[in-house]
Amino acid sequence: MLFNSYEFIFVFLPITLALFFIIGSRGHHKIAMSWLVGASLFFYGWWNPAYLGLIMSSMLFNYAIGVGLGNGKQLQRKTLLICGIIVNLSLIGYFKYANFFIDNLNSVINNSIHLESVILPLAISFFTFQQIAYLVDAYKGEAKEYDFLHYCLFVTFFPQLIAGPIVHHREMMPQFLNRSVYRLSYNHIAAGSTIFLLGLFKKVAIADSFAFYATPVFEMAESGEPLTFFVAWGGALSYTFQLYFDFSGYSDMAIGLARMFGIKLPLNFNSPYKAVNIIEFWRRWHMTLSRFLRDYVYIPLGGNKKGKLRRYTNLLLTMLLGGLWHGAGWTFVAWGGLHGFYLMVNYGWRSMRKRLGMDLTKKTLLGVVLSTTVTFLSVVVSWVFFRAESFTAGKNIIMAMLDISSATGINSSNIAKFHILFILLALFIIWFAPNSQTIVFDSENRDIKFRYKWLSYFNSRLRWKPAIISGLIIGFIFTSTLILLERKSEFLYFQF
Repeated sequence: MLFNSYEFIFVFLPITLALFFIIGSRGHHKIAMSWLVGASLFFYGWWNPAYLGLIMSSMLFNYAIGVGLGNGKQLQRKTLLICGIIVNLSLIGYFKYANFFIDNLNSVINNSIHLESVILPLAISFFTFQQIAYLVDAYKGEAKEYDFLHYCLFVTFFPQLIAGPIVHHREMMPQFLNRSVYRLSYNHIAAGSTIFLLGLFKKVAIADSFAFYATPVFEMAESGEPLTFFVAWGGALSYTFQLYFDFSGYSDMAIGLARMFGIKLPLNFNSPYKAVNIIEFWRRWHMTLSRFLRDYVYIPLGGNKKGKLRRYTNLLLTMLLGGLWHGAGWTFVAWGGLHGFYLMVNYGWRSMRKRLGMDLTKKTLLGVVLSTTVTFLSVVVSWVFFRAESFTAGKNIIMAMLDISSATGINSSNIAKFHILFILLALFIIWFAPNSQTIVFDSENRDIKFRYKWLSYFNSRLRWKPAIISGLIIGFIFTSTLILLERKSEFLYFQF
């Protein structure tokens, strides 16, 4: 079931909310949790009921491993943890990478080994990674769950089930033990619905509109049609903004939906295109995945504790694995490799500046503008390979983006003019406007900073308050968004 669908907005969500609070307000907290688990499984099974068995088997297995990790000797617990991780990774490996492996093996040995096409189960990467994190935390003594119902809710809670955030047990489950969660809060409903509708608008009105420009360009590149300088840049920037507003919209909707239930999920998206370097970009883009890769891949590999060469190797390996996590294709590996290279250059540049005695905390306006622009353009280049169906298509777009000789002029049609204005508006929003988390939850998220002090006046005026004017604005946004819901489209991160 899609967040951006009539059946979700007008049927599933109101019924799930109403019954959760009706049951919970009468003190039947276990029954309310059971209802939420059942509703979440129904939400997941709407796509393909056949895979309900998969997610339920995964939960049973990992719950049993988690219980086992709470007892026994160190060696036994470590063996159990390793077995649990291997089984989880094998599950992803089969469903996500079996066809990829067979296809590449056939290419190498010039054979035709055949494997029936394996359909990727929805959200398998997310619910598997979340459970791997739980097992590691249980091994470290940082998480413990002996109630299977609680564990099921931890895994299946529908706002974050499909595309994150990847949540730690300690971040979410203690909240369900708070009695106030089961009492309807109009403040939570108002704030949650506001952030949900802002996210819905980003997805339906902005991201899907950019898809109309991005998709044809990448299809032309795949078919080998010649691209001009402006067409290539238009396609690359359109996909850059499509992915940005698509994932930003999903992240807002997930946090907003959870807030309606009185649950606070961790921030997962914080204006990444405002980053002044690629290190900051990864602290702002898919923040919980970045945290997972850091804590469960980069640091176990040795992190930065074993010399510079090992550090750079660990960075590259981590990002290569991060690229492969996003998809079974060499273009995703190339994307991860690019970001690994970017991080190596970034850390190398910082080390050189330190050796020269430069103050890394000192910033100038010119320096911020240049570094933000360079970071943004580097990310745009990497998104080309992330989106392209093949290396050839990615190369065609990159070559056209570098071919200034083909910049003979911009199409004078009204569509082309509107496209340029749309891109400029998107640039203004991502670089200068406060994000939706700042607008709605600024008082709670002190880590969210509004960078441009000269726009602080507008920041304070844009801050959301539960008032008539705010309601009218959100109502207008909701009404206009409903008109566009006819053109249904999945969130881009659903395929990962």
